Amino acid sequence: MKSIKAHSGMRVFFTLIFAVLLNAMAWSQVLEPVKWSFSSENTGDNEVVITFKASIENHWHLYSQDIPMAPPATTFFFEGDTSLYELLGGVTESEAVEEFDPNFDMVLKYFADEAVFTQKIKLLTDEPVTVKGFLNYMCCDDTRCLPPEDVEFEFPFNGAVTETATEIVDD
Repeated sequence: MKSIKAHSGMRVFFTLIFAVLLNAMAWSQVLEPVKWSFSSENTGDNEVVITFKASIENHWHLYSQDIPMAPPATTFFFEGDTSLYELLGGVTESEAVEEFDPNFDMVLKYFADEAVFTQKIKLLTDEPVTVKGFLNYMCCDDTRCLPPEDVEFEFPFNGAVTETATEIVDD
């Protein structure tokens, strides 16, 4: 009789441990409410347009570049050999919603569902050129914000080969 009670007690103990671990795994899911994709279009005369598209999950917001502080502003940084290309103007963005944000206690511009950012570039050579850098963004829902995150990008032109795997869709 004693071994049956001990065996039963061990079963209860392991069931409790399993339940606690399962609960911890369910609560520790990684949130990725914004997914990025990139594309480029050759518009002629050695000019190209690169596009950064953010798909945003329901109830989440991605912040505009046009707000008074960073973070949470979405910001673009171009790196590498910039003597091979010229940025024509600044990064433009699709229309944002402007309203009071309880996370920051101020009126801010943000995107819901989708955001599209574009940058016009003049290639200064016919040699291979890679336009690369990273964007920094922050997203929030109505109750919390995730920490700012960097996303690297590379756009190869004129036969250039990229160093990293970035999803690029040529139009």
